[in-house]
Amino acid sequence: MPNGTDTPSTGSEGTPDHPGGHWPTIALIAGEASGDQLGGELVHALRKRYPRARIVGVGGACMQAAGFEAWHDIHELSVMGLLEVLRHLPRLLRLRRSLAARLRALRPDVVVGIDAPDFNLGLERTLKQAGIRTVHYVSPSVWAWREKRAMRIGRSADRVLCLFPMEPAIYAQYGIDARFVGHPLADRFPLVSDRKGARQTLGLAPDAPVLAVLPGSRGSEVERLGSVFFEAAIQAANAIPGLRVIVPAANAHLRAILDAMHTRTHMPLGTSIQLLDGQAHEAMVAADVVLLASGTATLEAMLAKRPMVVGYRVAPMTYRLVRALKLIKTDTFALPNILSGRKLVPELMQDQCTADNVAASVLDLFGDIARRGMIVTACEYLHRKLKGDLPGTAAEHAAMAIAELLPDEAS
Repeated sequence: MPNGTDTPSTGSEGTPDHPGGHWPTIALIAGEASGDQLGGELVHALRKRYPRARIVGVGGACMQAAGFEAWHDIHELSVMGLLEVLRHLPRLLRLRRSLAARLRALRPDVVVGIDAPDFNLGLERTLKQAGIRTVHYVSPSVWAWREKRAMRIGRSADRVLCLFPMEPAIYAQYGIDARFVGHPLADRFPLVSDRKGARQTLGLAPDAPVLAVLPGSRGSEVERLGSVFFEAAIQAANAIPGLRVIVPAANAHLRAILDAMHTRTHMPLGTSIQLLDGQAHEAMVAADVVLLASGTATLEAMLAKRPMVVGYRVAPMTYRLVRALKLIKTDTFALPNILSGRKLVPELMQDQCTADNVAASVLDLFGDIARRGMIVTACEYLHRKLKGDLPGTAAEHAAMAIAELLPDEAS
């Protein structure tokens, strides 16, 4: 907790370049590592507009390095999995009540919840009812789940900042102010990928056929998909002489799981599997084809401009329950397909995600140079679309959208 006592936001003295006399107080609440990175970029962008603003709340190392006053560290909110959430629920509810009381007393010019909708939307709703401006940064996937969730989000946020261009139209159906600000990942990837450089970094020959395999970023995903993907890689290696298979591991825990799978895998002579510590972006850029789990990684592969095959499995009971309750309104999950509005890349979900089906899709892409070229061209177009029409970064667009909600003297 910071030293000193919070006081209501009343501004500070003006300066020659900011004569209005009011520097805003802005609260940011981030709930996980990705939110901390997003928040760090946002703090930088806000400080460009308001160098002496007070920016407070919940955040991690990225946000604090940008000049953020952390009341609580991000790890206090970073809870994954149903059982872990239930175990920490009393503490999380106490933390949310404490934050709400502190923010009501401080009365910042605006409160921005960064992702973490389960925690932030309830907090935002309480503060909005208290007359404090609220913003939710990163729209939940209303296009995949029931769209009427947008109404509930509108009760919490005065404005929703969207990373995908199709999202504001969904909110508009319910009279909710939503703004497309661009996707931050689109700023982190170059429009033209350096495939030769990536291969040099990973020690891959320029002309070698390369398959990158990414079975997920969580242990449960890797356990569920890893054996399917490894078996598909074996089948691909039997059909493609000299195939190099590269498998990046996000952390030491996943590396151990993948190592165990690797020892049980018998690749054909002349073929190898190379496990990597991290370097997922380099692996994607270097590959001819990427085989990966559905999720944000499909967006990263799209921004790397690589042809891909997408697979995913969840626990059978979870899948049946979600389908029975009609919680999902789409049969398309791969972000390149959603963004393009067509089946740009093959995706194999649940019962379709077998080693034979996955291998067949991988081999189809390796054998069709024209289709791979078409996918690369489409990915380049989608990359530009995700950056939006305005100059600048996604964080700068988000800062502008937040600034529009501040009092006139702060903008």
